[in-house]
Amino acid sequence: MGQIPIALQLYSIREDCARDLEGSIKAVADMGYEGVEFAGYYERGADELKRLCDAHGLQIVGTHIGLDTLLGDAFEETVTFNKTLDNRYLIVPGLAAERRDSRAAWMATAKIFNEIATRLAAYDMQTGYHNHHIEFQEMDGELPWDTFFGHTQKDVVMQLDTGNMYHGGAEPVSFLEKYPGRAQLVHLKEHSSTNDQALIGEGEGEVDWSRVFEVCEKSGATEWYIVEQESYAFTPLECVDRCLQNLKKMGK
Repeated sequence: MGQIPIALQLYSIREDCARDLEGSIKAVADMGYEGVEFAGYYERGADELKRLCDAHGLQIVGTHIGLDTLLGDAFEETVTFNKTLDNRYLIVPGLAAERRDSRAAWMATAKIFNEIATRLAAYDMQTGYHNHHIEFQEMDGELPWDTFFGHTQKDVVMQLDTGNMYHGGAEPVSFLEKYPGRAQLVHLKEHSSTNDQALIGEGEGEVDWSRVFEVCEKSGATEWYIVEQESYAFTPLECVDRCLQNLKKMGK
């Protein structure tokens, strides 16, 4: 298998993007990132976003969107927008409380994701879910992560966030192994119990990166690693640059 490329979740530098989207995209490309994942579009249309990323050699590898944008009349508009972006992965990064406040709610939500996934398959697109920490705290005798991914079809992407998972008291390798072939997009985020501003591969970081990479590259079907940094010891742009350079030092 070839080297898995590295993208940046633009939420990491959202204030920079709001001030100067083109300058921020250029900076990301100059650092050496190969792609970006959106979380909001900064009042730009799909054509403009696509041109901007193409101009700097960046692939659009995913987007974070609300579940409601994939339901009802909004579905077709969302598909059209992402077709223009040439983006296949429509990832939901969080859920309203009523969709996750019991095991039954998680089961019902899994059914909704299955229905969306079936509709998206006709467009060569996939939906998926991105974790925070709550999915790894037992509910009604089971982890919500297992309730959800145990009842979704295999084309619902497991967008595992390493740092958020550790924050929830779990570790990523066992779940990557439990759900092989479902981690097309993996969020790389450091975790430290003593430093909430830890950068990937620095300081008191506790993520076992070598094992994460091993499983992603062996059985995860991982297509992209995506850096997401949400706390800052330096400027956001410097933080995401350091994360990428540290990953390169690890051979990524």
